[in-house]
Amino acid sequence: MSAPDDAPPRTLRLVIEYDGTDFSGWQRQLGQRTVQACLEEALQAMTGQALRVTGAGRTDAGVHAEGQVASVKLSSRIPVGGFLRGLNAQLPPDVAIKDVRDADAGFDARRSARGKSYRYQIWNHLTRSPLERRTSWHHRAALDTQAMREAAAAFVGTHDFRAFRASDCDRKNTVRLIRQFEVERQGALIRCEVEGTAFLKNMVRIMVGTLVQAGMGQLDAAGVRRLLEAGDRTQSGVTAPAHGLTLVRVTY
Repeated sequence: MSAPDDAPPRTLRLVIEYDGTDFSGWQRQLGQRTVQACLEEALQAMTGQALRVTGAGRTDAGVHAEGQVASVKLSSRIPVGGFLRGLNAQLPPDVAIKDVRDADAGFDARRSARGKSYRYQIWNHLTRSPLERRTSWHHRAALDTQAMREAAAAFVGTHDFRAFRASDCDRKNTVRLIRQFEVERQGALIRCEVEGTAFLKNMVRIMVGTLVQAGMGQLDAAGVRRLLEAGDRTQSGVTAPAHGLTLVRVTY
C-alpha cells in the first residue's frame, strides 16, 4: 500500500534480529545476499517504493544481531503494527523485525547512535558442539577465564585502538571509549560482553583474539596495556572468526 504523492515524509525505527551465517554482511553488495538488501526488498514489496535503509552498524559476513537498529524514510501511512507483521511475512527465516516505531524526522540509525554492545562466544571444549557451531568459535585448548577477565579490564576506558583494527580500516580517528568488558564462563561456553561508544573494523574480534592469548598464558593485563601504547597491529591477537560475534544492542 503506497501513500499519496503529497504525503509528508516519515521516519521508521526498526529493531532487527538475524542469523548472519548465510549473509554477506549487512551492507548491500552487487550479486550478494545481504541483510540491507533483504529489508529494502521487503519494504518495496509492501510500499511500492524503492527505499534506502540505514543500519546502525555494518556487520561483516557471518556476524549475527539480536538488536541491530535501522532507520528508513518513507511516505507510506501503513501503521507500525502493519509494518511489523508485513515485513516479517516478506522476510526470509534468518532475519526478523522485532520492533517498529515512528521516530523523529532527524533520527538516523547510524549517526544518532551513542553506543553499541557486542557479545562474542567461545566454545572451549576438546570436542565441537553442533548446537553452538553457528554462533561460537570452537577453541580446543583450555582457556583460563580469570586471566581473560583481567586482560579484558585493560581495554576499559578511553584508548587508541589502532593496534586492534583491520588493516583496511580507513578511520582516521582510532580513539574509542570502552565502557565495560566482561568475560564469563558457563560450562564450556565463554561469553565476552563488550560495550563502547563505537568500534573500528574488526575491533571486537581482534580484542577477543588477544584475550584468547591471555587465556593460554601468553599475555597478561600489562601486556594488553603495552599493545595499546605501541599501536602495532602485528603484535596483537588473531582476528577471531566472524560467526562468534553478535551485535546485541544499540543505544541512543
